[in-house]
Amino acid sequence: MAHVAQDKKKLVAGISRIRGQINGIEKAIKDGRECGEVLLTLAACRGALNSLMAEILEGHVRQHLLGRGAKNPELTAGEELIEVIKRYLK
Repeated sequence: MAHVAQDKKKLVAGISRIRGQINGIEKAIKDGRECGEVLLTLAACRGALNSLMAEILEGHVRQHLLGRGAKNPELTAGEELIEVIKRYLK
């Protein structure tokens, strides 16, 4: 996964942002904040997760399907991509 290693700093920053949002959700619930505030933070967290997913997925497609990183791109990366998308959409 060279594409992940190349973007490691950016991806880790995204994960830290998501972790902060999750901690914020927990704190808001513990503090009895309004449901609207909790929902907005949940939506922001989901958006950050979707962005991280899209970033890694794009790198995967570019390297393993469009690039020369796979031994058999049609079977290996294609099948893996289908599985990732199926799990993500559940």
